[in-house]
Amino acid sequence: MESKDIVVRHATASDTHYAERICKLIYESALNRGTGIARRTPEYVSSRMEEGKAVVALDGDKVVGFSYIETWSHGDYVATSGLIVDPDYRGMGIATRIKEQTFALARLRYPEAKIFSITTSLPVMKLNTRLGYKPVTLSELTQDPEYWKGCEGCVNYDILMRNNRRVCLCYGMLFDPKDPDNQSEGKKGSFFTPYIMNIKNKLKAIFNLKK
Repeated sequence: MESKDIVVRHATASDTHYAERICKLIYESALNRGTGIARRTPEYVSSRMEEGKAVVALDGDKVVGFSYIETWSHGDYVATSGLIVDPDYRGMGIATRIKEQTFALARLRYPEAKIFSITTSLPVMKLNTRLGYKPVTLSELTQDPEYWKGCEGCVNYDILMRNNRRVCLCYGMLFDPKDPDNQSEGKKGSFFTPYIMNIKNKLKAIFNLKK
């Protein structure tokens, strides 16, 4: 199996039948890593697909990866969440492709918003850094109670609450579009590489956007 055989694309309402499998992958990953991943329900995952806020990776009719975006604090923040790849398909660059597409989706639909991620995964941290994220304390992320309520299913939720949502085992990373390092689309190391621009243009076609 080669990475090129895996299709990574924007999810739609027709993909909701994958929701239960995605939730199982998320849960199993949490158990195997021994660290926290907030539980998601099939209904929640399906809603992200129906609203055009998710990306799936498919090997034929088999879902092998997923991630989604969600807005918080009245659209001031966007979270990229739920990144998961089937263990049998790891090491093929699929997580990178999913992350790039969710990031492109967030930048396209919410260009003024700060984009954040909380993770315990070193590969995700490295990828976030390449995309322009910077490490921050959790207190610099959205303080929307509904966002943090989503962590209730995490095994480390008590640690988060004991520290008043400032510290946990997850690391916070933030992309600020107003940061000078992220202003130039042509700047070396910036988000807007030719590959990412191609993703952005495809997403524009999907959402029928002209800008």
